[in-house]
Formats: sequence, structure tokens, C-alpha cells
Amino acid sequence: MPKTNGMTTVSTSTFSLPFQQIGDKQTLHSIEEKLALLPALMSFKIDNKNNVLHIEIDNHQKLSPLITELQSTGLQLKTTKKVYPVLEMSCAACATSIENTVKSTQGVVNSAVNFASESLNVEFIPALIRPDEMKRAVQDAGYDIVIEESENEAEMIENLHREKYKTLKRKTIWAVTLSLPVMIVGMFFMDMPHASWIMFVFTTPVVFILGRDFYVNAWKQLKSRSSNMDTLVALSTGIAYVFSVFNMFFPQFWTHKGLEAHVYFEAAAVIIAFILLGRLLEEKAKGNTSTAIKKLMGLQPKTVQLIDENGLEKTIKIEDVQIDDILLVKPGEKIAVDGIVELGTSFIDESMLSGEPIPVGKEKDDKVFAGTINQKGSLRIHAVKVGKNTLLSQIIKTVQEAQGSKAPVQNIVDKIASVFVPTIIVIAIITFAVWMIFGGEHAFAQSLLSAITVLVIACPCALGLATPTAIMVGVGKGAENGILIKDAESLEFSKKIDALILDKTGTITEGKPQVNHIFWKNQDESQSFILKSIEKQSEHPLADAVVKFIDEAETVTILGFESITGRGVRAIYDGVKYFVGNQQLLTENGVAIDSTLEEKVNLWKEDAQTVIWFADEKNALAIVAVSDKIKSSSKDAVDQLHQLGIELYMLTGDNEQSAKAIASRTGIDHYQAEMLPQDKADFVKKLQAQGKIVAMVGDGINDSTALATADVSIAMGKGSDIAMDVAKMTIISSDLTKIPQAIQLSKQTVATIKQNLFWAFIYNIIGIPIAAGVLYPFNGFLLNPMLAGAAMAMSSVSVVSNSLRLKWKK
Repeated sequence: MPKTNGMTTVSTSTFSLPFQQIGDKQTLHSIEEKLALLPALMSFKIDNKNNVLHIEIDNHQKLSPLITELQSTGLQLKTTKKVYPVLEMSCAACATSIENTVKSTQGVVNSAVNFASESLNVEFIPALIRPDEMKRAVQDAGYDIVIEESENEAEMIENLHREKYKTLKRKTIWAVTLSLPVMIVGMFFMDMPHASWIMFVFTTPVVFILGRDFYVNAWKQLKSRSSNMDTLVALSTGIAYVFSVFNMFFPQFWTHKGLEAHVYFEAAAVIIAFILLGRLLEEKAKGNTSTAIKKLMGLQPKTVQLIDENGLEKTIKIEDVQIDDILLVKPGEKIAVDGIVELGTSFIDESMLSGEPIPVGKEKDDKVFAGTINQKGSLRIHAVKVGKNTLLSQIIKTVQEAQGSKAPVQNIVDKIASVFVPTIIVIAIITFAVWMIFGGEHAFAQSLLSAITVLVIACPCALGLATPTAIMVGVGKGAENGILIKDAESLEFSKKIDALILDKTGTITEGKPQVNHIFWKNQDESQSFILKSIEKQSEHPLADAVVKFIDEAETVTILGFESITGRGVRAIYDGVKYFVGNQQLLTENGVAIDSTLEEKVNLWKEDAQTVIWFADEKNALAIVAVSDKIKSSSKDAVDQLHQLGIELYMLTGDNEQSAKAIASRTGIDHYQAEMLPQDKADFVKKLQAQGKIVAMVGDGINDSTALATADVSIAMGKGSDIAMDVAKMTIISSDLTKIPQAIQLSKQTVATIKQNLFWAFIYNIIGIPIAAGVLYPFNGFLLNPMLAGAAMAMSSVSVVSNSLRLKWKK
């Protein structure tokens, strides 16, 4: 719709963007103020009732970069994240081309293409763009993506890769078979009768049938005004083949000038054979980098034993299992769903999820997870989560997304890859021109061969594979050891951690508080039923421990229940106000505290026990001593982290004495007690302001703000879902010794990336000048195009092989 601005009519577009519900009017007002400051917005309207933002922008303004600005205002737009398999890629330049194509499509927030895993990670707004529209855009650029979703999606993708490998293997065998006689004739028997015709007959099918894809893809790139590895191969082999055919049919063109009509069929045939062989080895090696995903997928059984309404067993497919079904799991069988044990006792091997080798005992009402193995007795399991909602499926999804994500260093490589091929073509033209000027009697032939060698030896693939293959192996190795890494950035960044903050409850301790004692003022326990009734309404884990301890007491109806963050709760019974929480809650409400209670509290605190106060509106009535056992692995983890030179801090909402005792027992140098959730986040910012790279480790909802603020966030797998959603890394078993392992894995992965990039750059920096003939003036050395093809093929394979070494490192 047109909009007039002074004397000028501006052509505009309007968009309606759905967003997550805005919590309160203050937040809404703040967002409106920030939106008003965005210069790209010509007008906007927030429909808070239907959660839709209506915007109007200039037609020349791209929506994608604007979306980032909109989200920076605090508005959470409704987006969807998907991972799609990519087809027809041949090099790193292809990945960059697809990424830019998708990113420039209206409605896409962000996109990243991983050349190693051949996947597209895309975040988009479903209200503005559909997957089939993205597919068309990718197809127009000369590639394709698989957008069809099904329960057997992983199997379908695996079949696609298997078919691709088979086709590549068949082509490679034929190319090598046909190129071998061409190479032998070209190098040793050029003077034999009909030598050129023999090479022509063997080379033609190699170029036009086995190497057809190089030319088809190069043509697609040309139509979309871009270039990739296929462009280089098509140019080099095409020039060699056409030049040879011309010389074979019209030798007199050169003989009239007193020159010999050479043919270079062996260059065209052998280059294609070597490149196909290189891609075959590369495909095989790339397949090995994703073995972690394959192992995880292999944990899912295909069929299960269902107990029907009549108590009879029947075998059904895994995709037919519904929530609330009762499943029978016999000894040695894999568990297919997340559920609760309804009947039976057994030991479960959970090592494939947690990395812990010791089987875990299970009995009635215990939780079990998909992919784990039942060892001893038979179990009847009540299905709670099935299909894509199980913990195993979520782990697989997270690993796939992480393996497809980009490390920050990859952005530099992508910029180089985007200009690599055009630069090589320019260098080849310059090489041709220099040889034509200074090449002497055989200038044209030498010019042509040197230009072809430059085109062949240049390899953007090694650059493109350097980072993603290392990330894939690193993320996969983490998953095998119970360390779930959400993205490549956190894996790369973890090696830089120099300050690590630990929450106490559920992180350093077991997170299973138990009441040791309740001390009543004047030994009067008559109001224990009020304490139980109030705590029963609380969601705090300490409250649950209190309820269990005074289980025999009756419960009554409580009014006016209110939770006070960082303090406790208050409620009303029979017209009297009661408080349950810490001492600050009582002090702030003017509650009198008896000296006998204070003396007892001081003794408990020295023994690292947490104290809960119970009071009415006038006096403290009782104190509750709660302890939480320190995890057996906590002391070892602290020692290992100290050895890595990392400063450790413990933050807790608990009292000073308890915090001091826990810190002393575990060897933690610094601690802060009585911290509110926002205090923890502020402490993270304080350390960051000192120039430290801060990691936060937590397990609860109260840690989520600090986790989101930290440079690297680590959640305990047995903690809250919110903490795990916010964190970039999850320790599935909640074992703290996995954190030093994660840091070590980060160091190994980053070292591998640096090695890969070094060799990829060095290969090109040294190889290209040699191919151009820079050594010829000094020692008369000229690189044969066939050897250049072999070197190019091996450069990619060497990079992938170096990444695979990560698998066997401790």
C-alpha cells in the first residue's frame, strides 16, 4: 500500500507477525517505546489480544534483518526451528550459496548450512513462509532440500546417503577403470598407432557420463550467477578435453606453424577419476563423523510388547504406542518410551544416556527412559512420553541441531569460501596470460596446462570441512559420554572458561533434602498440622521434605497462600497469619524469636543444615533442620576444575553458616549465601565486568536468569525443564565430574579445528603457486594436472581423517 511522506510516495509492504504473550502492561509499554525508535518501521500496531504485531515497511527494506531488531525490543516472535537434509552439494561454496539463498527469503530469521552433515538449520516465521517455498528457492539456486517429515525420517535420510554412496562408488570404479588405460597410453605409449583415438574412446564416457554431474552443476551455478567446486572441475577437464579433441581432428592447425599437436585426454579422465575417488573417501569419512547419532538412533526398538485391556500381550510397532499404554519389557530388551514402573523390579543400564556404567535399580513408581536396557527382571511400564517427546528423541534432536550449527570461527571460513572459486578462476587466467607472454616456443600448451592445474589443485572443500567435521565428532563424543551440547558456539567457547559458578542444591548436593529434626518452642507440637497444610501448597523441594516428615498430621484448608521470592511463604488459618521460610521473613514481619530457638539454629547451621522457620504473626513456633547430602563426585570435580586453573564460586539462597560448611567440605574457595535469583545473575555480570569468561552451573528455575546471563550455561539433567531449556549444555547424569570432561572436550575440538584450518590454508597457499609454475624458473618443475587432481582429492580426506582422531582421544 502506498504511503505519502511529504512530496514523495513511498511503496510499502505490511506484515502480521505472531508473538508470544506479553506478561504485563509495563513490559508492553517498554516494547512499544523501543519499536517507536526503529527507523525501518514506518508504522506498527500491537494487537495484544490476538498476540499479533502489524508492521509497515518500505519495499526496499528486507524483513529478515529487521526481525532481529524486533526481537531485541523484548518481543518474542513465534518462530519455528527445523533441520532439513540438503542434496546436490559438492563443496563449501555450495553451503554458503544455499545459506545465503535461504537467508534472503522473506520470513526466514536465520539459516546455517553444514557441509559436513549436509543439513540446513533454519529458523523461520510460519505465518510468512512455508517449507515448500524455501525448497523452491533452494531448487532455483541449483540444489534441493528434503522437507517431508515422517516417523521414519532418520531412516529415509540414511537411505539417501547410502544410495548416494553406492552411486558414487559405482562411478568411481568405472572412472578409475577407464582412466587407467588412458593414463598408461598418455604417459608411455603416445607414439603407438591410433593412440589419440584410443584415449578419446576411453575418455569420452568418463567426461560425459561419469563426470556429467560436474558440468550440470556448473551450468546451474552459471545460471544463478555463482560458482563452486564443480565450476573449477568442469572448466579444467572441459578445456583439456575440448583442446585435445580439436588437436586430434585438426592437427594441421599446429603443424603448419611448426608445432606439435599434443592431446591431454589423460588429464581430463584422470582428474575426474581422482576427484570422484576423493569424494568417495570423503563421503565415507563424513559418514563416520555421525556415528554418535546412528548409535543413539539404534537405541530405539522397532517393536514393543503391549498389555491390552484383557491383560494379553501383543506385539505392535513403536510408532503405534500411545500415552497411558502399558508395556512389558523383558530382561535384555530396550525400553521404548519414557514412563513409570507399574509392576516389577529390575536394574536398568542407562549408560547410553548418562555415560554412567553402573546399572540403576528400579522399582514401582520409578522413572525409566527410552533407549535404556532392562537387565534383570521383567517390568510393566506405564507410558508417559512417546515418539518425539521422549528424552532420547530430544537428545537426538539436540545433537543433530548442535552438529549442524556453526562455530564462530566458521563465519570467517564462509567469507573466504564465498570468494574462493572466483579468485581461483582469476588466478588461472593470470597464469594463462603470464605463460603466454613468457612461455617461449610452447607457450600456448604450457599456458593451458598450468591454468588447468591451478583450477584442479584449488580446494575449497578442505576449508569447508575443517570446522564442521570437528564439531560433529566433538558433539557426538559429548553425547556418548552424557554431555549434551546444544550448539557449536558453546563447545568452542568452553575452553576459555576461567570462572565457574555452582548452585548448591541439586548441583553440589543430591537435591534430595531430608528433614532431620523439628524443634518446637516449649515442645508444643499442637500446630504441626498447620505447618504441614501450608507446606503442602508450596512447590519448593524443602516443603515436600517437611510434608513427608510430619506425614501423620492431618491437613486443613489454608487461605491467602502467598509465595515470597527468596524468603518463603505466608498463609492464613482460622484468621491468624502464619509464616514458613527463612529468618529474614520473620524479621521483616516483626515476629519475635525465642533465644532457645536461636541457639539451636546456630548449632544446626555449623553442621551445614538448612533451617526453616515456622511462626505466627507474633512469635516463632518451631524450627526445622533440613540437610542435603553432598554428591560423591562433587569433591573430585572441584579438584579437577582447580587443576584446570578455573576459579570456583558457590551461590546459594541458604544461610551463611550452611554455605560456609558446604564450601569447606568440597574445597570451593569463594561462596555467597542468601542469594536471590536476580542476585545470582548480577554476580555473573560482576565477574564478566572483570573480564572473566563465566560458566554457570545450575538445576532449578531460580537459576534460569543466571544461566541465561552466563557466557557458558550448564544445566544438571535431573533438574528443572526450564533450566535445561535455557542452558547451552546439559549434564544428563548430574555428575559434576562431567564438567571438566566437557572443558577438555572443548580444548581438543578447538585444537582439531585449528589443525584442520592450518592444513587447509597451507595446502592452498603452497599448492596454487606451484600449480601456476612458480618453481619453473628455478628448477624447471611443472606440476602435472593429474597429480594436482590427486593432491586435491587427498586434502579433503586428510582434514576429515584428522577430525576423526578426536573419537579416540580421552
